[in-house]
Amino acid sequence: MRVLIIEDEPDLLRGLAQALREEGYAVDTAEEGEEGLFKAEGSDYDALVLDVMLPKLDGWQVLQRLRKTKKTPVLMLTARDQTRDRVKGLDTGADDYVVKPFDLPELLARLRALIRRTANQTRARIEIGEVAIDTAARNVFHANVPVILTAREYALVEYLALHRGEVVTRTTLYEHLFDEDDSTLSNLLDVHVSNIRKKLGHEFIVTRRGHGYCIEL
Repeated sequence: MRVLIIEDEPDLLRGLAQALREEGYAVDTAEEGEEGLFKAEGSDYDALVLDVMLPKLDGWQVLQRLRKTKKTPVLMLTARDQTRDRVKGLDTGADDYVVKPFDLPELLARLRALIRRTANQTRARIEIGEVAIDTAARNVFHANVPVILTAREYALVEYLALHRGEVVTRTTLYEHLFDEDDSTLSNLLDVHVSNIRKKLGHEFIVTRRGHGYCIEL
């Protein structure tokens, strides 16, 4: 999953980006509103983490302009713990909010929930044949046996599982699994798919030649 963080506090931005990368997310960042809006409009992110108090364009303005063209889930960060600010954010188009200083596990849980809801997946556990994916713990089981996946392999499995039944193009997968600083090899996706098939079964991910990959079960 690919996430954009728009936050002007350098330490918080670095810390949050690192924490999300450690969770397996591809992360892009922006330190002010105009840059953040440009990136948010130019790429299909799985979620945005958006601070309210930003230079050039504040979070409200970024959100209002973004909602004219994009339905990307938005989790807002605010230092204001007043009802009118929360109402304003939700009415402007935010999907959820966290008040600073926030608890990191709670922010991660809310982010996971936003991404699941966008894919119409209300439960944290996804079961596909003998494979079970726990999106909260980020664990995968095959026939009730834990399977060890790399962070990128897990991200690929989760994305295809959340879009089960859809053929996802290679371009879309690259856009959602790799951030703007990744230098990827053209066959890297094939390598991940091959490794996943060895661990979860050859038929788990189906190749649609000329189109992309899908999970059909």
